[in-house]
Amino acid sequence: MADDPGEYHRDRNRLDERITADGLSRWSVEPGRYRLVAARACPWANRSVIVRRLLGLEHALSLGMAGPVHDERSWRFHLDPGDRDPVLGIEWLGEAYRAADPDYAAGITVPAIVDVPSGGVVTNDYPRITLDLETEWRAHHRRGAPDLYPEPLRAEIDEINDAVYHDVNNGVYRAGFASSQRAYEGAYDALFARLDALEERLRTRRYLVGDSITEADIRLWVTLVRFDAVYHGHFKCNRNKLAEMPVLWAYARDLFQTPGFGDTIDFGQIKEHYYRVHTGINPSGIVPAGPQLSGWTTPHGREELGGRPFGDGTPPGPPPVDEAVPPLAA
Repeated sequence: MADDPGEYHRDRNRLDERITADGLSRWSVEPGRYRLVAARACPWANRSVIVRRLLGLEHALSLGMAGPVHDERSWRFHLDPGDRDPVLGIEWLGEAYRAADPDYAAGITVPAIVDVPSGGVVTNDYPRITLDLETEWRAHHRRGAPDLYPEPLRAEIDEINDAVYHDVNNGVYRAGFASSQRAYEGAYDALFARLDALEERLRTRRYLVGDSITEADIRLWVTLVRFDAVYHGHFKCNRNKLAEMPVLWAYARDLFQTPGFGDTIDFGQIKEHYYRVHTGINPSGIVPAGPQLSGWTTPHGREELGGRPFGDGTPPGPPPVDEAVPPLAA
């Protein structure tokens, strides 16, 4: 069957050079040279922020945060003094894209890793960014950093990630931005079929692959944590709320309460971004007051399944003061 013209198709990453430890690419791992630009609102960027936290790369890779509201000009540093990133000196992330390619005309997305000396984006390849932080930046990981992409489990992690990307991570967008009933219902059905399968998979195991947190958990969780606040209503993914799926809800709370996960989340910025930027879906720009958030800190009981969150490693310390998020509102 031909693609429905109403289907949503995500733009591919246009800047995809790699930063490697072996010197075979033109960009070499070098502490202090690069800046990771993210946004609290964005699930794709949230992955890289979590990985950076868990691996203790704060000293090696600085972090710039775009604000939650942007327009066709790109993500903007409207949370910083003077509306400019204090390291890059730019107001709009698009400036760093055009510093890399003056003719750049594709999507300006986060996360992006910027070469500070030149001011140009090296990569916005979000799936590769986290894998490279886990493997190419290993010499700069903190002592006790977990192995988030263990070699013996990579094939299984990759398989899970592919399915989760198609049906869940991108699936909520395929439902939310569908422009035909058939495209919407196809994405909706695939999303909830996959969530049901994940509910069963996680019924008897604490984490998706192995007995500790891996890249697979990070990729799934960034969608789950936004589900009830945004995707259930805004993207019409409303068969049920995450809080009505007992296993996935407990799994999501378990990770939320794990250092490096919940302490990267700002629900206010998440809601402000989706409900104010997506004017085609929410033309009024009204940001909903709910949902109630205190459930995220309630007991989850997942410890009974065993597992070691950080494997042979240790939890990360508290986030740097200037990277702390507001306390969870009731």
